[in-house]
Amino acid sequence: MSTVSFTDVRKEYDGSIVAVDGVSLDIEDGEFVSIVGPSGSGKSTLLRMLAGLEGVSDGEISIRERVVNDVPPQERGIAMVFQNYALYPHMSVRKNMSYGLKLTSDLADDEIDRRVEEAAEMMGIEELLDKRPGNLSGGQQQRVATGRAIVRDPEAFLMDEPLSNLDAKLKIHMRTELQRIQEELNTTTIYVTHDQEEAMTMSDRIVVLADGKLQQVGTPDEVYHQPTNQFVADFIGSPSMNFFGVELRDGALVGAEFTYPLSETFVQNLEAVDGDTLTLGVRPEYIMLDEEGSNNSIRATVDVVEPVGSDNYIYLHIGEDECILRTQSGVRPSAGSVVNISFDESSLHLFDAKTNESVFERRAEYLPASD
Repeated sequence: MSTVSFTDVRKEYDGSIVAVDGVSLDIEDGEFVSIVGPSGSGKSTLLRMLAGLEGVSDGEISIRERVVNDVPPQERGIAMVFQNYALYPHMSVRKNMSYGLKLTSDLADDEIDRRVEEAAEMMGIEELLDKRPGNLSGGQQQRVATGRAIVRDPEAFLMDEPLSNLDAKLKIHMRTELQRIQEELNTTTIYVTHDQEEAMTMSDRIVVLADGKLQQVGTPDEVYHQPTNQFVADFIGSPSMNFFGVELRDGALVGAEFTYPLSETFVQNLEAVDGDTLTLGVRPEYIMLDEEGSNNSIRATVDVVEPVGSDNYIYLHIGEDECILRTQSGVRPSAGSVVNISFDESSLHLFDAKTNESVFERRAEYLPASD
């Protein structure tokens, strides 16, 4: 097992294009960490620098407290699984899995064969060892690529969107397989993905990047329920969080089409004062249809109802603002109808409209109850 550390790591191309901008991050032994962010955020570049496939412009990368900036990739003790699997088409599965060990170690052939067979059994591909990659399905190729990483017994696994080429059903199955393997081997794993559902279900912690900068590091619950800024709140969660421009006035949030009174406890947790311009954030599952029309209800017009199996997404507009409500499949108001909606105060997020940083400290009374 191994700790991995990034200290003020920066990557520039041509002296002007900044791909990674001052990232500092510590990853513990045996931890499964996912790096997420939009295209161009720097997540794959960060992984490739750790692997030694990209140079570091500034800062330090350490594996088990050894700075590896100038260490060749084959001497870093890591194993990488790529999006396209990178298998040798002319070699059998057995040779694909053993080739790296034969190049980089002095292990006896018997020991290499033992490792290959153990990894193949773990991946459920024992019967494929004599086949070539061209005769395998995408899921089987993914298992071979993962098995090839396992046989090296690395300090850390690096995975760059390894499931993106699989269909939805197989992707879910392979997610559980990767989790099982990581827990069994207890090897530090750094997993790059654009699929936030993968990150939320697999990770001990999630690293959120945007424009090469670190936005937040936290458990899946923390990045979902306690986003540090509006970018994280918007990026994590599907459908995305709804946002409304508001001002804080006399203990209430005043928007273009509504006024929402806040409790004294909520206001005490705010890092904001009367007159501040804020952005109110509410996730779709925390907006409710309010048939009784309570004092805090807001009138909205239904645009579209989108069935998605067990849930319906109801697209609404409140004046000029648009929002999405997530509800049970049996709830289906007609398009064009006017409905009342309400927010649960415990689910609200508030961000400074200028800095986009959170201005609400979500203390214990506002966190979701643990199962």
